[in-house]
Amino acid sequence: MVGNNDRFPLVSGIVGLMLAASGGIAYAIMGEMGNLPLTLIWAGVLLIVFFAYTQLALIQKFVGKRSTIYGANSFVMTLVFLIIIVLVAYMSVRHKVRMDLTDTGRYTLAHQTIKMLRSLPGDVEVIAFYRSDERTRQAMADLLKEYSYYSPNFKYWFVDPDQNPLEAAKYGVTSYRTTLIRHDGAEEVVSFESENKLTNALLKVLRKEIKRIYFLKGHGENSLTSSENVGYLAVKEALEEEHHEVQELLLVESDRVPEDASVVVVAGAKTALLPREMEMLNEYIRGGGKALFMLDPGDDPQLGRYLKAFGFTVGEDIIIDQLSQVFGGNYLTPVVSEYFKRHPVTAEFDIATFFPMAQSVSIEEDKTTGSLNLAKTSENSWAKRSGVLDENSLDFDDKTGVAGPLNVISVTSIPLEQDQSEKMQQTPGQDNPDTKQWGKIVVVGDSNFVSNAYIQMAGNRDLFLNMVDWLVEEHLLISIRKKAPGLSPVTLTAVEGRMVFWVCVIILPSLVMILGFAVIARIRSLG
Repeated sequence: MVGNNDRFPLVSGIVGLMLAASGGIAYAIMGEMGNLPLTLIWAGVLLIVFFAYTQLALIQKFVGKRSTIYGANSFVMTLVFLIIIVLVAYMSVRHKVRMDLTDTGRYTLAHQTIKMLRSLPGDVEVIAFYRSDERTRQAMADLLKEYSYYSPNFKYWFVDPDQNPLEAAKYGVTSYRTTLIRHDGAEEVVSFESENKLTNALLKVLRKEIKRIYFLKGHGENSLTSSENVGYLAVKEALEEEHHEVQELLLVESDRVPEDASVVVVAGAKTALLPREMEMLNEYIRGGGKALFMLDPGDDPQLGRYLKAFGFTVGEDIIIDQLSQVFGGNYLTPVVSEYFKRHPVTAEFDIATFFPMAQSVSIEEDKTTGSLNLAKTSENSWAKRSGVLDENSLDFDDKTGVAGPLNVISVTSIPLEQDQSEKMQQTPGQDNPDTKQWGKIVVVGDSNFVSNAYIQMAGNRDLFLNMVDWLVEEHLLISIRKKAPGLSPVTLTAVEGRMVFWVCVIILPSLVMILGFAVIARIRSLG
């Protein structure tokens, strides 16, 4: 039997360990080395030292055992492993590498959102009104945390309307699952956990003015209200999502282009514009206006001749691209994947686009005036200029066509007529975002690529919006936008399903158990 005198040092050692551990836990909870953790740790250390002093012979005998040596080796190896894990965790915090392996980038913010967050002009406050037990609260918390990662000016917090009704009343919030975005006196409300909605609301509070986009009508242009395949209803909705105001313009009934026009779009005009309409467009552009022309093969050639005065050459041909059949299209839908990388519209653009029934467009490049060709078809494409088009005439013929690659989008900037000498000191090209003293023109050899039938295809929507945003000088919006998250189901055959079951549920756990028993048996044989 162990006497009371012998038992006391043993108890002191155990109590000392417990006190030291309690002190460490108290420090972890309190976040600082206060009086309580410090007292517990020191008391524990003193008791452990007392135990070691009084039981030195027992400790020496214990340390000399073979099992103790093996145990110490295991302890040291475990300690080294834990230290490595801690160092890796520390390095991962200091040098973060974030990867989203989903095919749609579901857990990554869109380039446009990141660009906007990194350019916030001041503090943006986001107040999310959610009950503490609201099941969608965590989804919003994750989204807001992702936003705040890219900008220290993005500040957010949660308010439970049930626990803090005065705070909810202060901001006029009467419903749950409501998020309020505030900046410089402007406010917007979001009622859904969506990046698109949150970014649109953020854009709205940041924007100081509304940009008005006018679509010319009266010449057979694509209709903004039509939901048919050739209609432009999807174009209107896409522009309105970026908080542009979209209107139709019957120029024949006006004496000039409206003064509040940020951009005039001429899309698929089937008949010729009246001379007075051409005059008004000319005055508008040379007075610093911005215009987007989208011309289809076979349309009235008058607009092509008009644009020649600004340096553009409209091919009046039709592009054939047999490569497009590989992507599920037809030979009259050329694929564009080569973009000029030193212009804001296409600098970050790396998605293929499709142009059904397109013609070539080009301009003599001049960086001093920002005259550039932005998008080209593949080398396998060619443009047919004459003759009958049928399936027997798909191969290139140098007598009737021009070999690719062929350009389909061109841009230029026009100095103001009244003060050209002063304005020519500026450079409106890709390196100078401040081009308000210049008129700007974008010409595209196709209007159907953003029709209801094609706007969601690959990068068509983003490329069109980039062109408009460049024209209205909304440079923060020029980017690749977030795609709606889709389902990514894993479909397994019966054999694959059984293989997953046996490997994950039977084989791997069994290997771990066998390895564990082997280690235990080995230790016992050595002890």
